[in-house]
Amino acid sequence: MNIEFAPSAQSTLGVEWELALVDGQSGELVSAASEVLRNVAAGHPELKDDDEHPHIKQELLLNTVELVTGICTSVEQAKGELSDALTAVRDVTDPMGVELFCAGSHPFAAPRSQPVTDKERYAKLIDRTQWWGQQMVIYGVHVHVGLDHRDKALPVLDGLVNYFPHFQALSASSPFWGGEDTGYASQRALMFQQLPTAGLPFQFPAWANYEDYVQDMFNTGVIDTLSEIRWDVRPVAALGTIEMRICDGMSSLQDVGAIAALTQCLVDEFSTVLDDGWAIPTMPPWHVQENKWRAARYGMEAIVILDGAGKEKLVTEHLREDVLNRLEPVAKKLGCSNELADVEKIIERGAGYQRQRRIAAENDGDLRAVVLDVVRQMRGEA
Repeated sequence: MNIEFAPSAQSTLGVEWELALVDGQSGELVSAASEVLRNVAAGHPELKDDDEHPHIKQELLLNTVELVTGICTSVEQAKGELSDALTAVRDVTDPMGVELFCAGSHPFAAPRSQPVTDKERYAKLIDRTQWWGQQMVIYGVHVHVGLDHRDKALPVLDGLVNYFPHFQALSASSPFWGGEDTGYASQRALMFQQLPTAGLPFQFPAWANYEDYVQDMFNTGVIDTLSEIRWDVRPVAALGTIEMRICDGMSSLQDVGAIAALTQCLVDEFSTVLDDGWAIPTMPPWHVQENKWRAARYGMEAIVILDGAGKEKLVTEHLREDVLNRLEPVAKKLGCSNELADVEKIIERGAGYQRQRRIAAENDGDLRAVVLDVVRQMRGEA
C-alpha cells in the first residue's frame, strides 16, 4: 500500500476541542447536538443542505459538538478561531438553557444511556465494540502540527510518545466515572484505549513499515478507512500532520492554548533535530506503556521514566526544570511564548482532576457542583 503524505508547511497548526452539552440547572448531559448544529448552520446561508459548519462539527454522541480550527500559523490564531466558534455555539445554546462542558469525562452520567449520532460509521463502531464502545462518554483535545516531509512523521511520533505522561498529567480531568471516584487522574486514558486500534501507537523504523501495517489492517477487516486507526499519537497523511490525541478535555481556552503551544514547540524541535542529521531518542515500549499508566493514575504526582536507562523524575519537575526552559527559544521563534508560559500556570494551580475532587469535597460529594464549576470555567467565571 502506498500512503501519500500531503504537502504541509512545517509547524503549521490545527486544534480540535470536543465539548459536551449539559443542562444549565441539573448538569445532566443533553442530547441536543443535531439541533445545535442545524441552528448554527442556519446562520450561514452559504452552506448547502447537509453541509457542516467549517469550524463546528458532529461527533460520536448526540451530547457532543467539536470545535475545529483551520490551518493556523500560530497558537494565537488557533485560539482566535476556537473563540469565534465557541461564540457561535453559545449564540444557539444560551437561548436553549444549554451550557458547554469540557473535561475528560462527565462525572455522573450513565454512559450506556447516551444516544449515538445517526451515522453508519458510528453504528458500526458500537455494533463491533459493544459494551466498551457504549462507554465512550469522553472528551478530548487534539492538536495537529504540520510536517514538511513524510519521513519525519514516524520519528516525530516516537518523540511525542516520550512526552505522553507530560500531556496526560497537564490535561487529566476525568477522575469520576458513573458517579464514582475511580482513583485515577484520567479514567478517559484507560477507557479510550479499549477500542480497536486505539491506545499507544506502534513504533515503526520506516514509512514503508507503517504502510505494511495499514495494509494488514485493511486486509484483515480491522479498518475500513485510515482514520479508524485511533492511536494516541498518529500521522494524518491526508493533512500532512502529526496529531497529538493524548489530552483529556480542558475547560478553558487558555489551557487548550498551552497544550497546543507545547505540542507545536516539541514537533518543531524534533523537526530541527532531524534536519540537522540527528536521531530522536526513543524509549522501550514497556517504559512508554508504564508512563501512560502512571500519568493516568497519578496525574501531576506521577514519577515518569525519562529514557531507556530508566532515569525517573516527577513529571512537573521535568516540565519546569528541563522541558519548558529548553523550549523557550523555539516558542519565541514560533510566536507562542505566552501560550507556552501558560503551561506553568496549569502546574501552579493544578490540573482539572485535582480541582474536580476539591469541588466535590467542598460540596459533600455532589458531582452536580463539579459539572457546574466546569461550566463556569468554560465561561471564564471561575
